Amino acid sequence: MYEVVVGIEVHVELKSNSKVFSHSQNEYSNEPNIYVNEIDLGMPGVLPVLNKKVIEMALQASLALNCKINKVMHFDRKNYFYPDLPKGYQITEQDTPIGYDGYIDIGDKKIGIERLHIEEDTCKSIHGKTGTMLNANRAGVPLIEIVSKPDMRSPEDAVAYLTKLREILLYLGISDVKIEEGSMRCDCNVSLHKPGTPFGTKIEIKNIGSINNVGEAIKYEIKRQSEILDREGFIKHEETRRLDDKTMTTILMRVKETGNDYRYFPEPDIPYVEISDDWINEVKANMPVFADELKEKYEALGINSNNLKTIISRLDLVEFLESVIDSCDPIIASNLLTGDILSYLNKNYVSINKIKLNSDNFVELVNNIKEDKVSSKQAKEIIPYLCENGGTLADAISKLGIEEINDISAIKDIIKKVLDSNPESIKDFKEGKDRAIKYLMGQVMKESKGKVNPKTANDLLMSLIREY
Repeated sequence: MYEVVVGIEVHVELKSNSKVFSHSQNEYSNEPNIYVNEIDLGMPGVLPVLNKKVIEMALQASLALNCKINKVMHFDRKNYFYPDLPKGYQITEQDTPIGYDGYIDIGDKKIGIERLHIEEDTCKSIHGKTGTMLNANRAGVPLIEIVSKPDMRSPEDAVAYLTKLREILLYLGISDVKIEEGSMRCDCNVSLHKPGTPFGTKIEIKNIGSINNVGEAIKYEIKRQSEILDREGFIKHEETRRLDDKTMTTILMRVKETGNDYRYFPEPDIPYVEISDDWINEVKANMPVFADELKEKYEALGINSNNLKTIISRLDLVEFLESVIDSCDPIIASNLLTGDILSYLNKNYVSINKIKLNSDNFVELVNNIKEDKVSSKQAKEIIPYLCENGGTLADAISKLGIEEINDISAIKDIIKKVLDSNPESIKDFKEGKDRAIKYLMGQVMKESKGKVNPKTANDLLMSLIREY
């Protein structure tokens, strides 16, 4: 029986307006090499200019991850040659990471954070049949690298850690943390050893494309390494591997026989950075409300666990719900947000702040549903209209032609017509068959084209059926 040891390194792209050491726009584009300047390309005679906002974002992340802060830090040059590195070195923080010795709670476990440091991204390599091309839009994009301690002991631990880490960074608003799009990239280190013996030989798995796939990669490595240890008793070399997400197996990229010598030395063109207590306190004072606190709040309001989980996972839904929660019924609001509204958002690949539904017409809709002035069937028609056109609830109802029939005598006429046409259902009702009322109500809604209030119609139906 072997004990599993997992450590994870995560690179996160930050959402600053400009890059970390230049004034180039920090923006994604399908058009290559448009967000780039002389500093990003390391042209002779140019000097880096440090982006203060990047420091502040990294400080936010460090505090949210319970890290100690290096109040005097400097940048270092990491020297290596690779075509995607224009300067021939990468500016990073080797000796004085902005944050260190932190932790994340996952359930009843603490996963340690070894360090959190700032560095610049490289160009993006595009490999083709005729060679490799470089897109420099990514060169100089600000990153934070978050290195965990080897505290995880299972694939489940790793998935829970990454899920929690992503949630914290998302709520900070400093990154999109979209693993599938590359704004959060994960490498994981896996080793096995017998309990009571030193840690085993570390195997690194690079650039895994989703949180769930991290778990799958670890599961495969546990099986693969266990078989080698059973057969040979040891794993000879450290390796770098990649996950084939079609077969869910890891594939050897290279063997690590010696350590890398990056010849780190302090970056001479960037002065030391001092982080004052006042700056730290200012950042602490502006920290957002995190998911754990919101979960407690929403549970207390009676929002069910499925809705809660869905809303918490999407910051746009959280922000929208927070803007309306004091003005309407939170349970109805959460049902609409996670039902027809989320369906519309997913179908059209948009976030809720990019549509014409707003807090005013949403609150109006929720309140009308609560007062039984709008039925769930009507709401299904109203929601897409408001998402696309905005305006008031009255506008939507008028344009869609779904004004409610409120005239009691008119509703009674509809119900009598239905009863006259369904004598067998009346007989079934009087014999105690409950499904008869459901059927008759369906016929009433059909006859009225969904324009009668269901509660009003049901009350009148129960009264009138007894007269037959």
